[in-house]
Amino acid sequence: MPHLNRLRSVLHHVSPYRASMSTIHNTNAACCSIPPVKHDYTPHGAYKSYGDFKKVYITGPDNASSKSAIVCAYDIFGFFPQTQQGADILATALNTRVYMPDFFEPASPFPPSKYPPKTEQDNADIQAFFGGPASPTVNTEKLLAFGKALRGEGIDRIGAYGFCWGGKIAIRAGGPSTPFSSVAMVHPAMMSVQDAETLTVPVGIYISKDEPISEYNKMVDVVSEKSFASQCDNKVYPNM
Repeated sequence: MPHLNRLRSVLHHVSPYRASMSTIHNTNAACCSIPPVKHDYTPHGAYKSYGDFKKVYITGPDNASSKSAIVCAYDIFGFFPQTQQGADILATALNTRVYMPDFFEPASPFPPSKYPPKTEQDNADIQAFFGGPASPTVNTEKLLAFGKALRGEGIDRIGAYGFCWGGKIAIRAGGPSTPFSSVAMVHPAMMSVQDAETLTVPVGIYISKDEPISEYNKMVDVVSEKSFASQCDNKVYPNM
């Protein structure tokens, strides 16, 4: 999919998290040291209900193709101006609609005031969040259902990408019987070669200096053996 090569220009993103508690749901060290970027960008899209979600950020030109769509999985901070700016950029560049569901509803995203975690309680709270509202298993199913709803509207080319936590559910949504045509992960959390092994569609993998290069290399090796390897893309951003 041409979506993947364009994703490199979307903008690098912030992350969430670290842990020292007994129940560990995410082991990405960068997610505990980089606070969200402050930005005064005004998003171009609007919030509407769609599928099973009451709140979805939808952006794209009025003349956008009705046969293609992209779904964005935000990070644990939920709707954030820089994440929405990335969606706006893709929508304009590709003349398509981009949808960003509120995966955590009816719960709230993780509060930036608790990030990076400064106390044992903060660490416990973020682990509970990854095990609850941000459960990868539950939210992968939500993403798959959303993609199927788009398919039901007659959209036949659907890409999905995610930032940090969202990257995990995006790649997991690219397995067997996926409604998506391609998936991508940006500064992904909880990287696992097993997710690459189950892929059935092209993938874009874009990591920063804080993700495990060894797991990245394993994933790239697995993807290189797929029948759709020539449609995949990957890049390491070593100084980000």
